[in-house]
Amino acid sequence: MTFGRGLLVAVLLGIAVVVQTAILSPLRLPGATPDVVLLVVVALALVQGQTPGMLAGFAGGLLLDTVPPAEGALGRWALVLCLVGLLAGRLRDTAERSVFLPIVIVAGCSALATIGYAATGLLLGDHGVSIPGVLSALPAAVLYDVLLSPFIVPAVMWLARRFEVSTTYARVRR
Repeated sequence: MTFGRGLLVAVLLGIAVVVQTAILSPLRLPGATPDVVLLVVVALALVQGQTPGMLAGFAGGLLLDTVPPAEGALGRWALVLCLVGLLAGRLRDTAERSVFLPIVIVAGCSALATIGYAATGLLLGDHGVSIPGVLSALPAAVLYDVLLSPFIVPAVMWLARRFEVSTTYARVRR
């Protein structure tokens, strides 16, 4: 990964964490909070592939694990979003041929992230996690992420592609 691409990923993840924790979380939407970091990770993985997607997921997850109001064990979001980046990156070639498929991928990744975060909480003995609570939050989490995805995913994918083209062009010119 080049320095410029890493900087782009860091800026996008930083903005996503701020929007998610400082703007969307205090809104107290019914059921769940939209996961902007997940949308950024999915978009980056759909453009750059599974390894960069996993790295972006791990970095975004660590940010979520450490930025207040962080709750739970350190690394839970990092693990879950790393798996999301892997899954979305593996579906990269299939998603390129479709306008609708990235939304389906977002829905699946949103469900995976919600269930995965709850499962790690149950395994680690987090008393704030219950199966009925997860089942009631799951539809809202997926719905919010799917509703936000047409605004965030294409923009992040465009930026990532644009940056890839400009760095490739700069290398060719040297």
